[in-house]
Amino acid sequence: MNTTSIPKNFLKNPIHFLALGFGSGLAPIMPGTIGTLVAVPLYMLMHYLPLKYYLIVVAIMLVVGFWITDKTANDLQIKDPGCVVWDEIVGYLITMILVPFNWQMMTLGFIFFRIFDIWKPWPISWVNDNMRSGIGIMLDDVVAAVYAIILLHFVIIVCPMTCI
Repeated sequence: MNTTSIPKNFLKNPIHFLALGFGSGLAPIMPGTIGTLVAVPLYMLMHYLPLKYYLIVVAIMLVVGFWITDKTANDLQIKDPGCVVWDEIVGYLITMILVPFNWQMMTLGFIFFRIFDIWKPWPISWVNDNMRSGIGIMLDDVVAAVYAIILLHFVIIVCPMTCI
């Protein structure tokens, strides 16, 4: 979506502001990647939380995401607008569950998540093509995050930090 086609004052609505990743979804190139970058400092703050609270926050963000991404897509009259990046934020936070906190793992998590989100191997592609509304917008990134977290934890098990 071209950022010039976003209605004036669109980001003044808190629902749209969140769905567009605090405005990062309006980046002129690679809005999904820029939106995922927004998740990195959020993760850096959230990693201090006990796992139970981290999971609660991510679950709340996911549930809220179903609603805000659906509302924003409907208001823009686009099935899955590229400027909606809340799904990328939540996807990255899912990718980083139980991952050691260091720059190598944050970078690998970012790369793995973006690869699966862009490549969309099955069933991500099926979810992307067949599910409608905010559920579809969010769930393809959740599935991409599941792929990324599996690969990331495989790397953690197979390759100790000394080889990364």
